[in-house]
Amino acid sequence: MAVDLLNIARTGVLASQSQLGVTSNNIANANTAGYHRQVATQSTLESQRFGSSFYGTGTYVNDVKRIYNDYAARELRIGQTTLSAAEASYGKLSELDQLFSQVGKVVPQSLNDLFSGLNSVADLPADLGIRSSTLTNAQQVASSLNQMQSYLNGQLNQTNDQITGMTKRINEISTELANLNLELMKSPNQDAQLLDKQDALVQELSQYAQVNVIPLENGAKSVMLGGSVMLVSGEIAMTMGVQAGDPFPNELQLTSSIGSQSVTVDPSKLGGQLGAIFDYRDQTLIPAGHELDQLALGVADNFNKMQAQGIDLNGQVGANIFKDINDPMMSLGRAAGFSGNTGNATLGVTIDDTSLLTGGAYELSFTAPATYELRDSKTGAITPLTLTGSTLSGGSGFSIDIKAGAMASGDRFAIRPTAGASNGIEVVMKDPKGIAAASPKITADAANSGNTQVKLTQISNRNAANFPVTGSELTIKLDTTVVPPTYEAFDAAGTSLGAAAPYTPPSISAFGFTFEVDSKAAAGNDRFTFDLSFAAGDNSNAVAMAKLSESKVMNGGKSTLADVFENTKLEVGSKTKAAEVRVGSAEAVYQQAYARVESESGVNLDEEAANLMRFQQAYQASARIMTTAQQIFDTLLSSVR
Repeated sequence: MAVDLLNIARTGVLASQSQLGVTSNNIANANTAGYHRQVATQSTLESQRFGSSFYGTGTYVNDVKRIYNDYAARELRIGQTTLSAAEASYGKLSELDQLFSQVGKVVPQSLNDLFSGLNSVADLPADLGIRSSTLTNAQQVASSLNQMQSYLNGQLNQTNDQITGMTKRINEISTELANLNLELMKSPNQDAQLLDKQDALVQELSQYAQVNVIPLENGAKSVMLGGSVMLVSGEIAMTMGVQAGDPFPNELQLTSSIGSQSVTVDPSKLGGQLGAIFDYRDQTLIPAGHELDQLALGVADNFNKMQAQGIDLNGQVGANIFKDINDPMMSLGRAAGFSGNTGNATLGVTIDDTSLLTGGAYELSFTAPATYELRDSKTGAITPLTLTGSTLSGGSGFSIDIKAGAMASGDRFAIRPTAGASNGIEVVMKDPKGIAAASPKITADAANSGNTQVKLTQISNRNAANFPVTGSELTIKLDTTVVPPTYEAFDAAGTSLGAAAPYTPPSISAFGFTFEVDSKAAAGNDRFTFDLSFAAGDNSNAVAMAKLSESKVMNGGKSTLADVFENTKLEVGSKTKAAEVRVGSAEAVYQQAYARVESESGVNLDEEAANLMRFQQAYQASARIMTTAQQIFDTLLSSVR
């Protein structure tokens, strides 16, 4: 029989040696991140026929397989994306929560100090020291809001830096993946080491965004982000980047580019850290800033209104404590046009009623010939606006002014009514005598129609003839049924001081003072009695200002000034807690997916140790066959000598 024992033994030794090499490599890489266990598969060599029987001729290693489960790897990528998004969201929200809870506590504290100061002014309205201290309290309120907004701006800049850093790393990964694809396409038998490196890069990429991997026939893999953004196609790598926001430059936008072609990417569809960071910025950080701005507007507007209703220590109508909320520069900063607009309109936003503001953001769109629609960015609700002259009315507590130029059909504008208020709030009153602690006495006649209201705006001359003081009150009769409307004055005895005179709405200046008339409907005999006596000890308006601490003047009469800040803080805290819960859930899902991958592709040292002994014994046995074959051959030679 011509069975080649020596050759059979040789193939056995070589196969066992290969098995030992694969097993040893598995053991050596047991702690290598991203390594997939390998298995050498053996096949028998073709048998040979001798006589009427077939005899085997040995074995060989026909392949070294990389143990890989595509479904398990995909599940792990999804788990990684979800976990990374949850961790990124929780990390950012935790920072913001600490900012509001620790640094931000100075805002309500300074507001409480201001109200406390006003109570002191009410106790001693003529004390200049207390008045000066109260102005200092007002400056602290402005400074605390300025500082808080500065921290929020810092958070925005930090978030932009994180987004930029992530896109740089994504581009590095895409380049590496394209290079690996090129190497893999060169060889029909794919290198397990290259595949491991490829999977490790894809797994890292899944931290930043949801990843879809598409195997190609040539051995390469295409990679998509979020199911819509192609990142790698064969050996071609696309580029992710950022560009200035539209219409707000400091709110970066995400782009995808290949060559000179670039498109804007919707980050809400990406998932992962990128999606979470953008969601945090757009849904939490920026709205929190708008609500802080809402508080700043509420503080400035309500205190300035109260000032306008009082008389200061100089005997004049109270001037603004804080900068006017409709300062021209602040008005222009509340509206911004999108880059695709073809018109040249410049818009400004005027705050009409701070109690109706929500701290929200809107988008204004124009469709020719005369359709103006305001869409709430949060709820999606659409409100039609009415153009009167150059003013669009219908907004919740605000109107939009077309300052210059004209809109073209299809033009869109971002409207943020509260924007810039917490940055811009400042105390403009320098003289402590300017705090209007006293109140004028303006009494509406019981028989009035209710269609007309009056408001004192200026006292120019207390020595003017018939200036109204106690005992010499002045009664003004208004007739708004005629054009132009008229007014007639009567002294305390009811004697007319002259025939009815016309005036130009809304202001009437006479007898040393000026007041405004707000007429909702025509009325022919509405009367108001003025007593503008001034006493240094009068505290009635200071008491009214102090009561702002408990007055629900915000959010449609549902919130106090302090409530606005507390509600924002509570909302941020609630989101932070929810994010913490999501991290725990995502961690559990990820660990389950990781355990599954490890159970299939990971190295089990116990199993590999058993294999090592098994293949060692096979090697020794094959070597023994070689010894036996040699002995037989030697015996055969000896027998024929």
